[in-house]
Order: sequence, then C-alpha cells, then structure tokens
Amino acid sequence: MTTSSPPLDESGAVAARSASWPQTAVGVGVLLTGIALAGGAIGISSDAGYGGVGPNFLPWLVSIVLTICGVFILREARTGGFRDLDAPSGAEHAYWPGFVWVTAGLLLNAALITTLGFILSCTLCYVLAVQGLRRATGQPSGAPRTWLIDVVTGALIAAPVFWTFTQFLAINLPGLTSTGWF
Repeated sequence: MTTSSPPLDESGAVAARSASWPQTAVGVGVLLTGIALAGGAIGISSDAGYGGVGPNFLPWLVSIVLTICGVFILREARTGGFRDLDAPSGAEHAYWPGFVWVTAGLLLNAALITTLGFILSCTLCYVLAVQGLRRATGQPSGAPRTWLIDVVTGALIAAPVFWTFTQFLAINLPGLTSTGWF
C-alpha cells in the first residue's frame, strides 16, 4: 500500500525547494568526481594483465558507478529532494575539541612515522582519535585505565598490519628497529 504525502502549501513548497539545493550540490559533486575520474582513466594503459583485466579497469568502473550515482542523486534532489529522511541526530553544532584531537592524531602520525616507526605512530594516532571521539560523545576519557586500554588496543591493531605488510607482502614500512619486526 502506498501513501502519498499531503500537498504542500506555498511556504512548504519553497522550503522543499530550498532544502534540495544542498542535495543538488552533492549530486553535482559526485557527478563531476565521476567525470574527472573518467578523464584520468583515459590516460591509463589498457594492456590486459592477469586474467585479461588491464590496469584501467578499476578506475573506469569507479568512474562509471560514481557518474551513475551522481545522476541518480541529481534526479532525486531535483524532483523534490530526498524523501523519508530521518531527523538529524547528534549535536546541533560540531564538537571542535574532538575534531582537534582527531586531527592532531593524524598529523602527528604523518610527522612521526619515520621517527617512531609505523606501529608506535599509528598507536598514537589511534589513541588521540579515540580520545576525541570519546569526548565528543560525552564518554569518560581521562582515566589512566582508559588511556592504557586505548594504547594496547591501538598497538594490537597496528602491529598485525605492520607485520602483514612487511613480512608477508614485502612492502617496506618504517620501523623503530631495523629487524623488520618492530
């Protein structure tokens, strides 16, 4: 059974049109990204590799899917906007201190990865990002036990990634020592 929404009065129609402009901008952005990726894919060689798939297959696939999604988003936005959206959740405004914590984690990771090595710098990134997210949701974050759990969890995530890349895939990542295991 399909239900239709009641007709909008003039003020409701104006509100619906003004609400669809950000949605239209998103659609245009996705469409332009797909087109730009297609332009980049043109320059990639199409020589078939393993299994008959060339190196330009994935860029073309992504560009086609993004272009199709952009067209659908534009159509939806221009024919009345996204329907049946849930009410926005979360705070009315961004929590900037949390943003600063996460950004600090990312920037310190990039700055210290060659000094501290992959495992320690990624652990630091994880700890700072989790602290920012905890503070943004109002969870307790200052207890030493919480910090210790975050450090251990970050190391337990970063270490297997490091070892997988360096030992099994033979991809060089910066380590703290020259042994390749830390």
